[in-house]
Amino acid sequence: MEWQQLEYFQALAKHQNFTKAADELALTQSALSRSIAKLEEELGVPLFDRKVRGVTLNQYGEILLPYVNRVIQEINQAKQEIRDLDNPYQGTISLAFIHTLGSSFVPDLISVFREKYPGIQFQLTQDSTRKIMNLLEAGEIDLGLCSPNEQMKNKYIESVVAIDEPLYLIVPKEHRFAARTKIELQEVADEPFVSYKHESGIREVIERLCQEAGFKPNVTFEGVGDETIAGFVAANFGVALIPYIPGLDMEKISILTVTKPVCKRVIQMVWRNDRYMSPAVVQFKRFLKQSHGITK
Repeated sequence: MEWQQLEYFQALAKHQNFTKAADELALTQSALSRSIAKLEEELGVPLFDRKVRGVTLNQYGEILLPYVNRVIQEINQAKQEIRDLDNPYQGTISLAFIHTLGSSFVPDLISVFREKYPGIQFQLTQDSTRKIMNLLEAGEIDLGLCSPNEQMKNKYIESVVAIDEPLYLIVPKEHRFAARTKIELQEVADEPFVSYKHESGIREVIERLCQEAGFKPNVTFEGVGDETIAGFVAANFGVALIPYIPGLDMEKISILTVTKPVCKRVIQMVWRNDRYMSPAVVQFKRFLKQSHGITK
């Protein structure tokens, strides 16, 4: 059994299509087909069920795949550790973060970090908390910045508070509360709300705050990004709770500080404690902690 056969098997299992797998591997379909056939011959069983438009793993392939994934992950990790020993201030950090951090927090953070460590690169993913945790569990990212969630209770997941930031109420400029600077959340109990989709961790935070204020928000529109939420508030679809976003169009909305309850959301930095962590990742974790006063 050869190393390439394992890589080819993994790619075909992922794509379930010879054409797509061959394109990813930069080889011909016939070469891929011969390699898979040779692997099946060595094992004495077929690994895929052939269909008109592709293939699917059969029961034998399903057994083999997790072992192949672990072998490839272990070898790649060994290669990375060897490279890191040669130069600890080079490397790539795979970082995933929620949409609300993409406008300024993450770009500013990375910009300052790379002034100190110019040889370290980043692979960035912007997604929902749920998908970030799935990527972390699958070992596809080094670090995540997301909202607290149930998946963090897994024994191999560690986390620290990275951000503890206030949430503000925004209202359309012509709203009856637009001239105010402060408000209690219960005062907008009867207002339509523009809010984040349920897959966003901040939605749960907002609903909990509204419940604390004694009401359930009447959500009339759901969005993903902060700018989208603010845009629909500006278009008079309702009010919203959002973190502060630099560059908001203040000609169309007003921002109010919520005095009761205290409205804020916590962002966690998460990682797996059962995986190798490169010096580059360790440096970035330390930098984030120091720059935001994290003592844990």
